[in-house]
Amino acid sequence: MSAAAPQGAGKPVTTLKLRDMKAAGEPIVMITAYDAPSARVVDAAGVDAVLVGDSLGMVLLGHTSTLPVTMDDMVHHTSAVARGITHALLVADMPFMSYRITHEEALRNAARFLAEAGAHAVKIEGGADVAPLVERMVAAGIPVMGHVGLTPQSVNVFGGYKVQGRDADAALKLVEDCLALEAAGAFAVVLELIPAEVAALISEELSIPTIGIGAGGGCDGQVQVFHDLLGMGDFTPKHAKRYAEVGAAITRAVTAYASDVRAGSFPGEEQLTHAEESVVAELERALPLTFEVES
Repeated sequence: MSAAAPQGAGKPVTTLKLRDMKAAGEPIVMITAYDAPSARVVDAAGVDAVLVGDSLGMVLLGHTSTLPVTMDDMVHHTSAVARGITHALLVADMPFMSYRITHEEALRNAARFLAEAGAHAVKIEGGADVAPLVERMVAAGIPVMGHVGLTPQSVNVFGGYKVQGRDADAALKLVEDCLALEAAGAFAVVLELIPAEVAALISEELSIPTIGIGAGGGCDGQVQVFHDLLGMGDFTPKHAKRYAEVGAAITRAVTAYASDVRAGSFPGEEQLTHAEESVVAELERALPLTFEVES
């Protein structure tokens, strides 16, 4: 059976469209992007939503966690992604401590994503504890996607990147957090690294879409990191599938380029532009030139 045709030429995806997709049982496809070229590629492939994740700290900037990522980093990359998208819903991660100090500061930071960077919505980590903030953001006209389970900004609290909701009490807390986010007006919620059965039950309980990452196929949609899918890193998480080996292909291409340069075979004739013979002759007559530097 052939793959489904890309849907990138259709109408732009909205938050309401995602809710309609859940109601219709139509899986939601979300992926990260961090720059305009990758945004154009995934948008043309017909994904429904693009996340500019604070994962860029680890994927692009070489950090060991998402914690060093700043608002300026996120606005910069979100702006680039926005210039590459015409179809997908664009969601931007609010980075560490950009929404935890005061609600007023959180609103100002969230507004930057929509007003400056061209995002359609923001994503924040947390459950019932951030529900009052979600309600204020939605009231201010800022669509919010929630994020529960493993929340990478709390990695030091969790003691590492560990599966959440393994026991009944923890699983029930996840359900309560998701219901609180839904009641506050969140349009969707990311479920990260939780048991598949728990994610499926949460998805059935909510009227808003769930987007899973390491949470099984019972979610209403899936999100993955662009570079993980393309094999552009040394490590592939358990929840990711490598659909290509682009990193290896890039290494081969750069190795071949370096070899050609060292062998003198690049640039070749097809890469050259030639000057007219008269121009060369005139330049040769004028050389060498002497310049005096004024003291």
